[in-house]
Amino acid sequence: MVKILVVDDEQSILETLCMFLEEKGLIVFTAGTGEKGLELFDRERPQIVILDIRLPDANGLDLLTSMGERPFFSKIIMITAFQDMETTIQAMKRGAFDYIHKPLDIDQVEQAVDRAARILRIDRETPSLARAGDPLNSQVIVGRSEKMRQVFKMMGLVCTKQVNVLLQGDTGTGKELTARVIHSNSPNAKDPFIVFDCSAVVENIIESELFGHTKGAFTGADQTTRGKIELAGNGTLFLDEIAQLPLKTQGKLLGFIQRREFLRVGGTRMIESNCRIVAACNQDLAQMVDKGLFKEDLYYRLKVFTIRLPSLKERISDLPFLVEHFLNKINGELGTHVTKIQDGVMERLSCHNWKGNVRELENIIVQALVGCRGNVLLKDDIHKLLNEHRSEPAPGLASYSLSRVEKNHISQALSQLAWNKSRTARLLGISLPTLRSKIKKYNIQPG
Repeated sequence: MVKILVVDDEQSILETLCMFLEEKGLIVFTAGTGEKGLELFDRERPQIVILDIRLPDANGLDLLTSMGERPFFSKIIMITAFQDMETTIQAMKRGAFDYIHKPLDIDQVEQAVDRAARILRIDRETPSLARAGDPLNSQVIVGRSEKMRQVFKMMGLVCTKQVNVLLQGDTGTGKELTARVIHSNSPNAKDPFIVFDCSAVVENIIESELFGHTKGAFTGADQTTRGKIELAGNGTLFLDEIAQLPLKTQGKLLGFIQRREFLRVGGTRMIESNCRIVAACNQDLAQMVDKGLFKEDLYYRLKVFTIRLPSLKERISDLPFLVEHFLNKINGELGTHVTKIQDGVMERLSCHNWKGNVRELENIIVQALVGCRGNVLLKDDIHKLLNEHRSEPAPGLASYSLSRVEKNHISQALSQLAWNKSRTARLLGISLPTLRSKIKKYNIQPG
């Protein structure tokens, strides 16, 4: 039975809420002062609290903070007659579950109480992730699918060899992270890793940014400046969106790759550099070469070793591992404590088109955690966010039924965890009985 505590100095509100909430089957405690409210809170440990901000003997915000510091967790709904911005912000900042203005709308109160009770119930029923809270390596690429295994093999082959690398893949597939991991596993890992986004710099200064310039080389050049190639030293220069590099600059870059030396803009002295070039592109460079938009010689110099990063649609079986990874990562970054995934979340995520790939997935998880009111990643919250990011069905995915997707990623998870059903259920965010039911439903057998 759910216990609820109402703290307000208006007797009429206490009586009205007490009668209404008891009719809903809740056990209700009431207090007219902050002192009495805190006493009841500690003694009865209610799951839900409705707390007025202005009390005769206390500030409701201070009580909210005190209640939040207790060793047990409650959903605290703040109510107030004062509708100012600062108070609302402070209440939510200190951990309020919701914030309702007076005069109270009983329907609004009921919605808040029902949502709090529902989240508490889901929290009780949902197991925590096995790895929740573990420290994470920021430079880790998550994936257990066959396509990602091939990517890892290729990264392992090239990381110790000082050759240029071309990374091809859609936006959001992790090209920069791949470049960083290659660099961090190279013999020159202690040297700089320099990022240069070819699409983010205007054409008339891109050559100066890349190669540097001497003092007086052009109007405003009041000092000699080193470019990205020089800054990379013996490390790695990551050229993102290489297809956006102007043809003139492509020619100068080609000359550097061939001779391993270059001139600053306005300079007369050759400068040497042994940096590795890792270029990334989300377009087909071969087609751009055919159209005369990209220099053929530069293309072949860059693609000494090519790695193609699959889209998220191509490795949908990695979705549960990516979600768990991002939950742990974002919890650490934002100070949130979402350690559970409601049953049905993975199925909903699997149906999305993911035009933005892994980057879009991380963004969805960040948004969900910022707005989360508890420890569980909720299916309704994910559904709402994905509707805001709604895309057309992916080619070939419309016929790829939800049940097929679900069967595949359950099979993959079971395989990766050596058919440990308890660990697999925790990873997928479902109960053990639910997992057993799905294994039977889809006739999943050990491979």
